[in-house]
Amino acid sequence: MAKCEVCSKDVHFGIKVSHSHRRANKMWKANIKKVKVAHKGATKTMNVCTRCLRSNLVTRA
Repeated sequence: MAKCEVCSKDVHFGIKVSHSHRRANKMWKANIKKVKVAHKGATKTMNVCTRCLRSNLVTRA
């Protein structure tokens, strides 16, 4: 699984509960995108979540 390299957001687990209250395990995945980032004068490909992209925590190349 990919992990955000800015905020370390990753998958998390829980229990899905239906209307009839049947319970099943569930995994929620972060919305990770692979983007090219300007880093120390060079371009680098990083895995970044969309929340970090939207709040301009990284500068895209």
